[in-house]
Amino acid sequence: MARIVDLSKTIEYKKEDPWFMRIKVKHKPHHKAFMLIRYFLKLPTKLFPKDFVGWADDAIKKMGVHSSTHIDAPWHYSPTVAGQPAKTIDQVPLDWCYGDGVVIDMSHKPDFEEITVDDLKADLQKNSVTLTSGNIVLIRTDRDKLKGADFVDKGTGMSKEATEWLIDQGIKVMGIDQWGWDLPLRYLVREAKRTNNPDLFWQAHLVGKDKEYCHMEQLTNLSALPAKGFKVAVFPLKIKGASASPARVVAIFDE
Repeated sequence: MARIVDLSKTIEYKKEDPWFMRIKVKHKPHHKAFMLIRYFLKLPTKLFPKDFVGWADDAIKKMGVHSSTHIDAPWHYSPTVAGQPAKTIDQVPLDWCYGDGVVIDMSHKPDFEEITVDDLKADLQKNSVTLTSGNIVLIRTDRDKLKGADFVDKGTGMSKEATEWLIDQGIKVMGIDQWGWDLPLRYLVREAKRTNNPDLFWQAHLVGKDKEYCHMEQLTNLSALPAKGFKVAVFPLKIKGASASPARVVAIFDE
C-alpha cells in the first residue's frame, strides 16, 4: 500500500494574497444547476429521478497558469533552448514528471541570499544522497509557511550556477516551496536600482535559454519529507501551447 503526501497548495481565493496572485472560483449550487437542466432538457420536474436536486458545478473565473502550485515549461524561459524550439507544457514528456524524489534542505538560508552549488553539494553529502539522471529535486526553504505579501517579498532563491549544476546531473524537473525559483523579485528591483545592474533579474530562470529543464514553484509541505526514499508525481494539465500549468504534486511512499 502506498502512502501519499500532498505537496500542492489548494486552489482557492485568499483575500490576503497580493492582487496578482488572487484566484477566483465561482461555485454553482445544486439547485441552480437543476433549473438549468430543466430548461435545456425541457423536462417537467415529475420526470426527474426522485430526490434529484441537480448537479453541483464550479467555474474558475480567474487563474493564471503560474498561479498556485505549478510547473513551468521550457517555453516559459525562452522561445528557444540552445537554438531549438522550446517545449510548451503540452509537449513536456510525461516521463520527466514522475521519478525518484530528492529533498535538499535549504531552510537555513537567510532571505535574499542565493543558494549555491556548494550549498547543494553539502546537503547531499550530509544525507548520503547521490543524484542520478531522472531524479526530481525539491528545494526546501520552508517559505511556504509565509502569508500574504511576505510570501512574495521574502525568501532565498536558486543561483544560475546551482540551476545549471542540477541540470548537468541529469535533472529535468526541480522545484521549490517559495513564490519563485529566483531571489524575490522586489528585492532584485531594489538591488538593480541601487547598483545600476540589469543582469540581476531571473538569472536562474534564464538558464533555460541554453539548458532544457522545468521547475516547479509554490510547493508545500516539503518539511514532511525525508531526503530520499519516495517517488514524486507532478503531471501538468495538457494545455495547448502554454508556458506552465497548475499541477497536483505528490510524494509517494511504497509501504
